[in-house]
Parts: sequence; C-alpha cells; structure tokens
Amino acid sequence: MSDIFTEVDEEVRRERARQLWARYGSLLIAIAVIAVVAVGGWRGYQWYEAKQTAAAGALFDAATDLADQGKGAEAETAFSKVAAEGAGGYRTLAKLRLAATAAERDPKAGVAAYDAVVGDASAGKVFQEFAGVRAGMLLVDTATLPEMIRRLEPLAQAGGAFRHSARELLALAAVKASDTAAAKKWFDMVLGDAETPQSVRTRIDMLMTLNGTTSNG
Repeated sequence: MSDIFTEVDEEVRRERARQLWARYGSLLIAIAVIAVVAVGGWRGYQWYEAKQTAAAGALFDAATDLADQGKGAEAETAFSKVAAEGAGGYRTLAKLRLAATAAERDPKAGVAAYDAVVGDASAGKVFQEFAGVRAGMLLVDTATLPEMIRRLEPLAQAGGAFRHSARELLALAAVKASDTAAAKKWFDMVLGDAETPQSVRTRIDMLMTLNGTTSNG
C-alpha cells in the first residue's frame, strides 16, 4: 500500500510541476535571459572602462613627457584633451596640472581652476581636498582671514588628508591678519597633533618665534 501512496504522491508533484511550468515557464526563461544579459553587459562595461582608463593613462603620460621636454603649449593642449575626454582619475589629474599651469601665469585663474575641482564631486574627496589646499596657498597673501577660514577650516579637521597643510596656512593667515587668538589656536592644533610632519612643526616654530607666541601644544 505504501508503494501506491508513493506513486500517487509523485504523480501529484509531477502534475503540480507541469501546472507551474505552464503558468510561469516563460517568465522563468525571461528572468534567466535577463540575468545572462546583465552579467554580460556588466563585464562588457568593465572591459570598456578599463580600456578607456588605459587610453587616458597613455595620453596623460604623453602630456607629462611633453611638459618634461619643455614643450609647454603642446603639453597644455594634451592635458586639456585628457581633462575633457579622459576616464577615471586621469581626468582630474589633468585638471590639476592645468590649474598649476594657470596659476603660474595668473594666480586668480589658478584659484578658479582649483575651485572647479573642489566643486566637482566626481573628482573624489582626496583630490577635492588637495585642490582646496592648493587654492589656499595661492590666496594666503591676499585673502582675508574669514575667507581663508571658510575655505580651509573644513580641511583642517582631524582625519583630513591635508589637514597639516591647511592648519599651517590658517596659522599664517592669522598672523598676517594680526589675530593673535586665531594664530594661537592653529599653532596649538599643529603642535598638538602627533602626526604633524616635522617640516610643518619646524615652520610653525619659526612662525611662533617671529610672532612672539607661546603654545600649549
């Protein structure tokens, strides 16, 4: 008897499977096809991105070679092409090179170029912060202390990739503005950070001496 019940049970399962396939078979096939296409499409996209990045890298290297050879105009044209059409981080690197070149001719143009990178979310946080510090370096002799604080204080916080440079610039800006309290704040922050590079500490020590300031750091 148990064999009969087993056969009946198997027949019921087979019939249920046929009904399910009749109802959902085409949908399952469609899902399988979509999955295969999606995987293939993603791999194709990865291959394309890798190819584009490699091409941008080659163009960037060629532009760098032109710059090293003293062919400034040709190098700038090449970097401009990478900045406009390059893939991955090479586009941002090219924009930074162009900003540095612009700054040599006109600091205001350099600041504008660096600010463009700061405002470009696709550049990535590290490149944005680097560009922000570079703009601050160009402005430290001319910008007001409030402007320098607006630009650099967010970059001077703990964990910032370029916090040491940002703090040093803020200390210098405070000294130039004859703001003793602000200068001391940044002196203490620089000297109180165990990770501050020795070169920055040395310059801050010199600045403090010239400014007649003592530190709690």
